Amino acid sequence: MALEPFIRDRLKDRPLLLMTHAVVGYPSLDANWQMLECMQKAGVDLVELQLPFSEPIADGPTFIKANQSALTTGLHWDDYFGLLARASREFTFSLLFMGYYNSVFRMGHAAFCDRLARAGAGGLIVADLPPEEACDLMQEAESRQLDFIRLMAPTNSSARLREIADGASGFVYCVARKGVTGRATELDESVVAYVKRCRAATRLPIALGFGIRSSEHMTRLRGIADIAIVGSACLEAWEQKGRDGYAALLKELAGATSRDDAL
Repeated sequence: MALEPFIRDRLKDRPLLLMTHAVVGYPSLDANWQMLECMQKAGVDLVELQLPFSEPIADGPTFIKANQSALTTGLHWDDYFGLLARASREFTFSLLFMGYYNSVFRMGHAAFCDRLARAGAGGLIVADLPPEEACDLMQEAESRQLDFIRLMAPTNSSARLREIADGASGFVYCVARKGVTGRATELDESVVAYVKRCRAATRLPIALGFGIRSSEHMTRLRGIADIAIVGSACLEAWEQKGRDGYAALLKELAGATSRDDAL
């Protein structure tokens, strides 16, 4: 199912969905599979699978370390697509590629999108590719029914938000603040106003990420965003508390998407 109808169908039952993240190869492919099993059990809706890259410019310290560690193991494209294909067969959440343009360029747009589609991905997020330079990749993705997820930022003008939204599909990824992933975000009125500007620019579902770390953040986002994206906090839970702590955090986060007393 295409991402937008998948998202809207799930939003019929809950006011907020949960999207999580894993760096493929960190701490190992086996650990990645255990993470995905925990996500499935918790009821996660969408998952970004990140292809490790040597210069992940949008990522904070937690993910930088994870990218570097995964690369030192000799992770290969085949490992990435193998995990993606296996997960798309086994789990009910929607899977997305997340990575950086150098990796896509090296494979070639058509070959990359072919492999992504065959592996069962729903779409792709290329964090460092501006819309003006994405036309060919976007066309290759669209021809294979892959949604090309575009990113909006609080520094964008309203006119720029409309430009970014033009041609977007699936949903839009709204970066909650300036900077990189990991640091907690203060979900104040400025974030609410920013999300309203994003909504004015697109009819697609709105996902908010960068610094979403707790169930309190999740409850705050009900009625503001459609999807909450949690990445670094989950990986830190795995590193500090193991599988059980990771599973507990996912359960808490997922529970906050539909809790009756959240508002």
